[in-house]
Amino acid sequence: MSMFRRRKADAETAVEGAPDAVTGAEAEAGIEDESVADQSGADDSSADDKAGADRPVDRSSGPFDASEVGDDDGRLDLGSLRISGSTGMELRLEIDQEQQHVVAATAVLGESALQLQAFAAPRSGGLWAQIRSEIADAIASQGGTADTEEGELGIELRTRMPSAGPDGRTVFAPARFLGVDGPRWFLRGVISGRGAIDEEAAAPLLDIFRETVVVRGTDPMAPRELLPLRLPQEEATPMPPAPTGQQAQVSTDDLNPFERGPEITEVR
Repeated sequence: MSMFRRRKADAETAVEGAPDAVTGAEAEAGIEDESVADQSGADDSSADDKAGADRPVDRSSGPFDASEVGDDDGRLDLGSLRISGSTGMELRLEIDQEQQHVVAATAVLGESALQLQAFAAPRSGGLWAQIRSEIADAIASQGGTADTEEGELGIELRTRMPSAGPDGRTVFAPARFLGVDGPRWFLRGVISGRGAIDEEAAAPLLDIFRETVVVRGTDPMAPRELLPLRLPQEEATPMPPAPTGQQAQVSTDDLNPFERGPEITEVR
């Protein structure tokens, strides 16, 4: 049965409120692929994004602003995000224990996961182009790789982060960064696990990202400030059916949503 789970954000996975932070959760699950063993640094294609904003993304099929959908649409209400259910999905919250704030929501399907966060943005938009370049630079400085690619939701970032494996060798964990600029908000998604390199595994997570509704609110906020998330009002009851008739159940177990999976091992 699909469950909605709550977890704490530790020193490696806590989000500081800036969308350019690269969290441990984004790089914990990996897929075996030794073809990247000799790669290092960001791909040159990322440099093209630093010059200016992206072409506008068609949001007619999502992600949506709260003004574009009805209030009672079956999505799970987490404050600034309203998320649809999907068959077999677990939805887990990451909690900053010091501040007692929800900092991210993560949808888990099989061996793949999608982390969702929404941020305040300027009316002029264009935040994703800036953030993407900053993420690429940060990953390259740590010895990883970051390549841009045109996807269904505009330009995205495909990354691989190095870390020490159990046997001391360097392993690379892939992650796929999505970003969409909306009216005074920016929605970021990070796909990890098998969905980071497998299009078939990523497809249902892309649907979840596209079906997400962002509730910006009217309060003044600085650009890049994390839009507030909250626990669902009834944590132990089933979530109402999503528009597709799918549903998820709610609980508050404390666990790590990312089990270490197969990884990319660097061979020298």
